[in-house]
Amino acid sequence: MNARVSGHDPLPPAIVRSLRCSVCGDPVGLTERTVRCDRGHSFDVAKQGYVNLLHARIPAGTADTAPMVAARVDLLSSGAYLPLADALAKVASDHVENGMVIDAGAGTGYYLAHVLDAVPAAYGLALDVSAVALRRAARAHARAGAAVWNLWEPWPVADSSASLILNVFAPRNAPQFHRVLTADGLLVVATPNPGHLRELGDLVISVDSGKDARLEDTLGDRFTRVERHEVTQEVTLAPAQIRQVVEMGPSAHHLHRDGRRERLDAITAPMDVTTSFSVTLYRPVP
Repeated sequence: MNARVSGHDPLPPAIVRSLRCSVCGDPVGLTERTVRCDRGHSFDVAKQGYVNLLHARIPAGTADTAPMVAARVDLLSSGAYLPLADALAKVASDHVENGMVIDAGAGTGYYLAHVLDAVPAAYGLALDVSAVALRRAARAHARAGAAVWNLWEPWPVADSSASLILNVFAPRNAPQFHRVLTADGLLVVATPNPGHLRELGDLVISVDSGKDARLEDTLGDRFTRVERHEVTQEVTLAPAQIRQVVEMGPSAHHLHRDGRRERLDAITAPMDVTTSFSVTLYRPVP
């Protein structure tokens, strides 16, 4: 992963050309550390390298918190979810030669960085509502930029500008997926399967068997499924990793219930845990 750097240009020119003003929709340019459109709407690039294009407050509990991001960084750095990252990278290298990769709900940019390593002629845009997470994503790869945005709102991205959209455990805005993808672009959705982390019981939010059907309903008549891959393995997690896998996701918001925090903290021995994901590929319908 030798393309991971610190101190690189936080918003590569190709990314800036693909961005649109989140107020008026006009193209933008980058002057020093300010993204600005011709109408004068401007957005500062943070010292950590991301640009916040939001102009409305996000409801409390929507964005990942600093503790959640720290847990995710530690867990992903351990390689526990590396098979999923490798699967996404292979899909990208098999289907994409160049252009922009948008990671919708990118978090720390872990999966986006793996994909960009696999497609040397591509560049990436990390979109996420968590500024804390994007501090990491902005520095995850030399060919990536990061912008804070609420995925449920119309994206500040040009029409037909992305060759690939990654969506890993994140909200799915089908109309925006379809709008920003090129006609021959690819949408790659990664979801947990029923049985993912099942050994942890109610310490994590379970995945019900109807999730796949809901995914198809969400994408509706805008996309056609073309491939699906299963990524399942058994991993041995140390007690610290078990806490990280619980604390990095939405389950972290529920640890105060039913003595879950006490039960999580009481785990002192490694556990064999199942990780199971689906990677599903879609093409946009004309």
